[in-house]
Amino acid sequence: MMSPPTHPVTPMRVLTVSLGLSLLLVLSIVAAISFGSSEVGPAAAWRALTGGPGSVDAGAAIVWRIRLPRALLAAVTGASLSLGGLVFQALLRNPLAEPYILGISGGSAIGAITGILLGLAHFPGVSLFSFAGALATLGLILAMGAGRSLFQRDALLLSGVMVNAFCAALIMFLLTLSQDGRLHSILFWLMGNLSTIDFGQLGLLVILVAPCFVAIFLLAHPMNLMLLGRELAASSGVPVRAVTIGLLVAASLMVSVTVSHCGLVGFVGLVVPHLLRMLFGSDHRLLVPACILGGGAFVVGCDLLARVLPEQGEMPAGVITAMIGAPLFIYLLRRSRD
Repeated sequence: MMSPPTHPVTPMRVLTVSLGLSLLLVLSIVAAISFGSSEVGPAAAWRALTGGPGSVDAGAAIVWRIRLPRALLAAVTGASLSLGGLVFQALLRNPLAEPYILGISGGSAIGAITGILLGLAHFPGVSLFSFAGALATLGLILAMGAGRSLFQRDALLLSGVMVNAFCAALIMFLLTLSQDGRLHSILFWLMGNLSTIDFGQLGLLVILVAPCFVAIFLLAHPMNLMLLGRELAASSGVPVRAVTIGLLVAASLMVSVTVSHCGLVGFVGLVVPHLLRMLFGSDHRLLVPACILGGGAFVVGCDLLARVLPEQGEMPAGVITAMIGAPLFIYLLRRSRD
């Protein structure tokens, strides 16, 4: 069960932690720009950055058109997924809750694939379908957990497993309907593909998720009170129903638009909030900015490993996050039953 914050958080501590994690994020982006499967190393990458995007050098094209947009997409993806995981953990009072495990990401993927098969592969069509899939999945989970068992850990995890299995079956069904060249790209995208984006698409993604970041930060204190119990939060003046709906919509929107751009990058919302909660405590006024910055740095690092570990080509970033997150999920599940 999630525990409420026990130590006060001062603005200076929030600023200090945010600055430290901002430095970590910047360093991870610099590393992602400096290294890759091509021969463009740190020195060449720095010259390309200082030369500007208009340089005709091949190294500049690699840095400005491939590495930098990909690193920034990884940062936004990590921020969205980790913050989404934090929100679901707070609302469900369960440290094992996470968009991928609960099936929210799977529902978003179903919506996105449906949009792609209908010929709506670009914004806003695929994002709208993805958001609808996320909301439908969320509604299904809440309906399955309605009643006294809504906030019980075992019932929640069982619902998540069932929804995940159902989403996987629907995804396979939709893939069988695609018999052309889109099949391979959809499969690679499903495993977490961060390679297909430009600055225009990245700007649209930031415009969609940034208001969600702000809204969740403004609701950080009500989330703290809701960890004490919904009745106590309501008696403290928190409009519990309105806050809950607002947080669910914001988290679902973040996850869905992220999935529509980069596919399924799993376990980010489990790994990052858990590690940050161990380091900084459970006050959401600190955890919200920490998840945005720390989650971004985590996915940027995972994507860098996905690019440099294979001797030829690259692997999806979701493979790396799953290799880290799945063992942690098993550990947390075992510890929760001790």
